[in-house]
Amino acid sequence: MGLIMPTDKNNTYHPGEVKVYEVEFKGGRKDYFLSPDHIPVKPMDFLIVQADRGEHIGRFIRYVDKSMFPGAKDMKSILRRATYTDVQIMMDNKHKEEEAFNECRKKIEEHELKMKLVDVEYQFDANKICFYFTADKRIDFRALVKDLAAEYKTRIELRQIGVRDEARRLGGLGVCGRPLCCKSFLNQFAPITSQMARDQNLSLSPSKISGLCGRLMCCLAYEENFYKIQSDLLPEEGAIVEYEGKQYEVTKIDLFDESFVVKDEEDLLKTVSIDDFADFKTIKPGYKSQIDFPCNFHREYIEDSEETDTSE
Repeated sequence: MGLIMPTDKNNTYHPGEVKVYEVEFKGGRKDYFLSPDHIPVKPMDFLIVQADRGEHIGRFIRYVDKSMFPGAKDMKSILRRATYTDVQIMMDNKHKEEEAFNECRKKIEEHELKMKLVDVEYQFDANKICFYFTADKRIDFRALVKDLAAEYKTRIELRQIGVRDEARRLGGLGVCGRPLCCKSFLNQFAPITSQMARDQNLSLSPSKISGLCGRLMCCLAYEENFYKIQSDLLPEEGAIVEYEGKQYEVTKIDLFDESFVVKDEEDLLKTVSIDDFADFKTIKPGYKSQIDFPCNFHREYIEDSEETDTSE
């Protein structure tokens, strides 16, 4: 479980204060719970929580203010802190998950299904086994579910996920050399567009701005607001501006230095600060870099997991 140690004040438990517990499960999946007994815990503690028709185990991340959850009364509950025996059961389940992964992959080949198995997750009490997979289209896996149910004698769930969810579950290192953001701290996937790369004057080569999942990198959104705000304060590159009756062409923009470079008719260059820009009059707007992507690359990559819950 990839975890970021919380540092905010919500991590402190105050007796009598109602808090929502944020708990992380295998694959970076997070959920929220209440504790009727107000169990005090520390970050990284294992907890046994209510699950779908049973119990599950996860790690406590932080306390969250209850006011953020209008429907908190309908939340499932924290049952107890995990014991040594509980943790041993969890470790045993991990070995079972590896065996189930190999067995399921064999059955996928036997049924000649065009799907990629990504991960397997045992519920703590083994009342359910969830198989995560990716596929280019919907798969008829009813025969596969019957085989798995006959093999493991428990409830079987096959869940189709997107490639971004796959990266989150498997983890890895990004091009920056750091653990993937989606695995480390992102709770939700934000819409990412190629326009964000243009705004930041980044290379528009798909190989340069794509993550391990093959989609546009989530970090393109982190500084987007800064670039948009700064860009509104300065003229566009290529714009024609007038100052003291003389025309200049804007040849370079420096958002960090809050300045731009202009060129006169004699090709002489001059650096202008953002404070002096008010004295310039824009005669002709500039141009934006327009490089075409493949048609499917202009999408906003928001991938909603398609879940199919099949029980036997």
